[in-house]
Parts: sequence; structure tokens; C-alpha cells
Amino acid sequence: MDLHHITAQLSPQSPDEVPTWESGFAWLAGGTWLFSEPQPGLHTLLDMGSFNWPALNVAEETGLEIAATCTIAQLHAFGGSPNIPASWHASRLIQTCCEALQSSFKIWNEATVGGNLCLGLPAGALISLAAALEGTCTVWPRQGPPRSVPALKLVTGVQQTVLHPGELLRSIHLPASALRKQPAFRRFSQTQEAALLSSLSALVARSQQTSSSPSPPPLSARCN
Repeated sequence: MDLHHITAQLSPQSPDEVPTWESGFAWLAGGTWLFSEPQPGLHTLLDMGSFNWPALNVAEETGLEIAATCTIAQLHAFGGSPNIPASWHASRLIQTCCEALQSSFKIWNEATVGGNLCLGLPAGALISLAAALEGTCTVWPRQGPPRSVPALKLVTGVQQTVLHPGELLRSIHLPASALRKQPAFRRFSQTQEAALLSSLSALVARSQQTSSSPSPPPLSARCN
């Protein structure tokens, strides 16, 4: 969709090149939702693609770092990669959650992981992924040092997050301790009066049981 209210699109090399934040500014990552409907309150888009953040950083002992600008296609490809540490049993959830979005390949190649979290839609399957795998979000404020927000607390309601105007989601870290757990996935849809269709995905990661110690309570997350 053409956004007729937009008068400028800028490509800063870093957030520091945007010294002040104005009403009407918006960060642009994949833009798949942004361009899907009118945005009369916006006049300037700030393209994050020029930041050139590495999409993924893998460290077997510490976990997986996912840049907010990592596309769903990049994350999905990693989920099927033979280079994933063998101990990361829960990594199979990566492809499963990406596929739960039911998006076309065109969307996958543009939509970003950070966008799925920051948009806070009920069918945000990557919100479930990040929350269930004990993810920690690194947020860059307009002023001050970066802050860490548990993925479970990032989204507070439908299209509502803890982000303040102008703040950026920099990355999501999935710890190796969570990736080593045994996963389970469940997804279903519900209808109301044959008019409203909403998708719900739920996943659970639980520690491997041993004969010598009981398993801790399962960790679960859900988007509905």
C-alpha cells in the first residue's frame, strides 16, 4: 500500500544519527505490517536496514543472539541448519514457530523477528518462541545505556509493549540453558460466529528428566 502521508525516508547508519525523536517518526525494518494499512500519523520512516547488524550470533555455551533486523527467512533457515549445536534440542521450535505464521515467502524475506515481537499481535508466534525459551531482549533507549527486558514481559497487550517512543529493540538472546530443554509445541485456531478467526500457538520447553533429580516445572508461553 502507498503511504501518502510519508514525506521522507531516511537511512541512518546508526541510531545516533537520529539525535531527536519527533511525533510522526517510525523505525522501518521489514515494513510488512507498516505498509499493509494507512498510517496517517506518520510522516518520516527511518530505515533500520542500513544498520547492517549481523542476523545471528551462535555460541554453543551461551546461546543464540538474534538481531531485531533478522528476517523470518534467515531465522527459519538457521532452524534447519546442520550447524546447530546437537545439545540444543529446543532449536526445533525455531522452524515450527516460523511456519506457524502462515506467511508467504515474500513476507518471510522481508518481515523481521524484531517486528513480530514489537508489533505485539495476538498471532505473534515468535513472541511465543522468545518467551518460552527464556529470551532476553536488549532495548536501546533514546537516552542512557541499553536495558534488558525479559521477552515474557516485552508485550503487555494487543499491539502494546514496554517500548517508549523512539526506543529500539536491538536483539533477542535465547540462552543455551533453555535451548537444551526438550520442547513441545501446540497450535490451534478458534472461531467466533464464523467471522473472527484467530490463531493461537503455544509451546513448552521442559528440562530433561533424570533418574536422580526431579524435573522443574515446565516453562510455557502462549499468544492468543
